[in-house]
Amino acid sequence: MQSNHSSDPKRVDKIVRYKPPAQGTPGAPGEDPTTDYMNVLGMIFSMCGLMMRLKWCAWVALYCSCISFANARVNDDTKQMLSSFMLSISAVVMSYLQNPQPMTPPWSSI
Repeated sequence: MQSNHSSDPKRVDKIVRYKPPAQGTPGAPGEDPTTDYMNVLGMIFSMCGLMMRLKWCAWVALYCSCISFANARVNDDTKQMLSSFMLSISAVVMSYLQNPQPMTPPWSSI
């Protein structure tokens, strides 16, 4: 057994155990910013849908909020995600309350 240990090329004093980076560190491998981007896009499109009365913006906001919710982790900010989701739903509802006509896509008038 001693002879195997002496011929072993590993240097035990140089071995360093791998520790995954902390969750909060920016740029950590495995951290996907898709949730944050979709959350911000949902907020922006919700505001555009509410202020400019654009139905397609409200629907895109709802779509972004659903993507943000689907990609969320357990430790993500639930209040911000819920407020973004509710804002996008209110944008869709308010845009149809102001104008109940069916939505015409922007590219259909070309």
